[in-house]
Amino acid sequence: MATKKDKRRLKIKHSVRKKIKGTPDKPRLTVFRSNKQIYAQIINDIEGKTLISASSLAKDLDLEKANKTEAAKKVGQLVAKKARESGIEKVVFDRNGYLYHGRVKSLAEGAREGGLNF
Repeated sequence: MATKKDKRRLKIKHSVRKKIKGTPDKPRLTVFRSNKQIYAQIINDIEGKTLISASSLAKDLDLEKANKTEAAKKVGQLVAKKARESGIEKVVFDRNGYLYHGRVKSLAEGAREGGLNF
């Protein structure tokens, strides 16, 4: 059964998704945050395809001694690096109903440091 907090997040998510669309020249960078991990995807909503994905489970990230906020920043930098390699420089940030605070903010800052514009 969904908690009150989950229902609130889904309501925010749907209202934001009505306004934000990922296009081929400016795709959507979306964030999913679980209790232990964080995931980021760059999505073209017109074609319905995930172009790039990164998560804190990636083997090439050294996250043994990093806390969750530092891991989120590294995931943001990784997704930005992958995006730049595939020619994506501008994205629309979708916080997926989460507050822009903590791990979500850290991921966004890492992506900006990696060279993505949003």
